[in-house]
Amino acid sequence: MASANKDIVFLPLGGVGEIGMNLALYGVGTEDDRSWLIVDCGVSFAGPELPGIDLVFPDIKFIEEEIDNVVGMVITHAHEDHYGAIAHLWPYLNVDIYCTPFTAGLLAAKIEHEPDIDEIPVKLVNAGERHQIGPFDVEFVTMTHSIPEPCALAIRTEAGMVLHTGDWKIDHNPLVGPAIDLKRLEELGDEGVMALVCDSTNAMREGVSPSESDVAAELTKVMKDAKHRVAVTTFASNVARIKSIAQAAAACERDVVVCGRSMHRVIDVAGELGYLEGLPAFHDEEAFGYLPREKTVLLCTGSQGESRAALARIAAGEHRSIGLSKGDRVIFSARGIPGNEKAIGEVMNNLAKTDVEIITDGDALVHVSGHPRRGELEQLYKLVKPKVVVPVHGEPMHLAAHAQFAQSMKVPEVVRAKNGDIVRLNAGRAKIIDEAPNGILVKDGSILDDPEVTGVRERRKLSYAGGVVISLVVNRQGELLDDPQMSLMGLPETDDDGVLIEDIVSKAVVGAVTSIPKARRKDKDLVGEAARRAARAAVLDVWGKKTLCQVLVTRI
Repeated sequence: MASANKDIVFLPLGGVGEIGMNLALYGVGTEDDRSWLIVDCGVSFAGPELPGIDLVFPDIKFIEEEIDNVVGMVITHAHEDHYGAIAHLWPYLNVDIYCTPFTAGLLAAKIEHEPDIDEIPVKLVNAGERHQIGPFDVEFVTMTHSIPEPCALAIRTEAGMVLHTGDWKIDHNPLVGPAIDLKRLEELGDEGVMALVCDSTNAMREGVSPSESDVAAELTKVMKDAKHRVAVTTFASNVARIKSIAQAAAACERDVVVCGRSMHRVIDVAGELGYLEGLPAFHDEEAFGYLPREKTVLLCTGSQGESRAALARIAAGEHRSIGLSKGDRVIFSARGIPGNEKAIGEVMNNLAKTDVEIITDGDALVHVSGHPRRGELEQLYKLVKPKVVVPVHGEPMHLAAHAQFAQSMKVPEVVRAKNGDIVRLNAGRAKIIDEAPNGILVKDGSILDDPEVTGVRERRKLSYAGGVVISLVVNRQGELLDDPQMSLMGLPETDDDGVLIEDIVSKAVVGAVTSIPKARRKDKDLVGEAARRAARAAVLDVWGKKTLCQVLVTRI
């Protein structure tokens, strides 16, 4: 049995039990003296439960407390949910970052557009290399995914080897970059993979995913059938898809117009690294107005319905230089991320209002996932033969399906973890042994903090039940010198009988204040609290909702 100082633990702070916001740590050593390696640093996007919030990050409180023991950060690939938080969180960590050239290029381009963020130095690595990072011997293994240069991490320690897959699929013809290195994965299995920490996103789907080359062929067919303009929206980071779209356009003798800042950013970085060689030149959006309608392909951002992305503005008729007309064709070359259905539907409805034809992956093979189905998981399991499996990267239903699959593959130990769990990975002793502080941080304008500190709780209440702000002016004896002044926000004007709610609240406040014994009315705080309670009770009585109330008392 391995001694305690040879234990290796896994601690996810994001990305387990949810899609996105991936951040995990591996620790080696004793409970009181561990060295930590950070893997990925991703972002998520706020939903309606966080009104006014821009971005959501994993809470890094635990890392900050252990920062003297953190030996570095490794990024598996350059998707936002794996690297998008670096620019915001790295200043609090200031650790070495190891990533491939494509990830480094996108990070540098991102920082250029972020105010008040200095350059972040990175250490460049390439797939196939091994790097000693503190006590961790990290090998970067070539995988395939819907982005260039995705890597699994073979993390060797005194306790044994852990294979952290990152996001992956098996694609023998990915169009951009090399195919997945199945031979190396088999060699790692022969060497001995103690634990597999593996992507679960498609663990509920049978079979294997089609290849990116299949999508390229289908896109050509769909474009050839189009009589007028074709617009294609996809994830900006999917360079292989961008290449497929450009090749299909060239085969149909069409020019490609690029719209969307992030799309331009990715094309620039991919072009510098040679991933788009041999393609005709892309056009800026200004060319859209003079290119023939039947000879144009528009490549744009907005596949997830993002309100500020190019497609949403085009569909709403709000783009300054691009518009679509009846008979044009829009291809959604991406699958909707859970939670984005409403936003995507709004964009599609706006397109439908102008009789634009819409094609999704339900109509044709215009998209393939970058994550493994059960058939691909089975191939990986047979190659690496793990003794321990920890499902990650997925919602609870995905993790449960993956755990069940791992058990069906006769893996000796399967550990179901959640964010904050500290999991010992040692074979024969694998289990959850502790819990670390975890949660989320939010980017609220220029402030990065806990969501409740930023006022999100009050905003949620305001969105449901409005607010009342009341100003009282009293003398030194606590007597009202004027009628209450108030502002009602988000409340009905009148009750069912047509009486102004403002008058009802004012009457209640005056009654509450005057009912306070004169000797006690000199207490400003007592007067304010009595008025607040009376106002809130009055609104509840006539409206049935508990509104937010604030009272300002001025003594003259």
